[in-house]
Amino acid sequence: MTTIHWAALAVAVVACITDLRTRRIPNALTLGAAVAALMFHVIADGGSGVFASAGGWLTGVALFFPLFALGGLGAGDVKLLGALGAWLGVPSVLLVAMYSAIAGGLCGVVVALANGYLRTALHNLAYLLWCWRTVGIKPVEGFTLEHGNGPRLAYAVPMLTGLLVTLWVR
Repeated sequence: MTTIHWAALAVAVVACITDLRTRRIPNALTLGAAVAALMFHVIADGGSGVFASAGGWLTGVALFFPLFALGGLGAGDVKLLGALGAWLGVPSVLLVAMYSAIAGGLCGVVVALANGYLRTALHNLAYLLWCWRTVGIKPVEGFTLEHGNGPRLAYAVPMLTGLLVTLWVR
């Protein structure tokens, strides 16, 4: 593993710890990590490093922003994927996002099962899809992080999993 991989791993581990403890991922961590990645890449690679790091950050943010806008993810989750993208670049952040989504789905099922909420979660999902089909894709009242009453998943955990899988397969 390279310095870049260790840095991304450290960011994801700290994010997991804070997300599990407080259900928040601090801006100091996500934005600080993104700035550190940009500076590292500028020093290591010059002008091309700026574009690779900024492109990774922008891609990470763009991938998870729609889920945030629909009320399904917190802003810290979006900024965390952006920070990981700033360290890893576009190709790797695409993989991190994909593996995180898979891990998040599996973790969501486990959390729902552990809380006796799986049937309700599946019913809510069907209702959400029906709403989106009939009135368009937009936040649905009562089905956002802010207004939902179901069990919560600290999404930094699936993102750490997605990062570990990405580092393993690359």
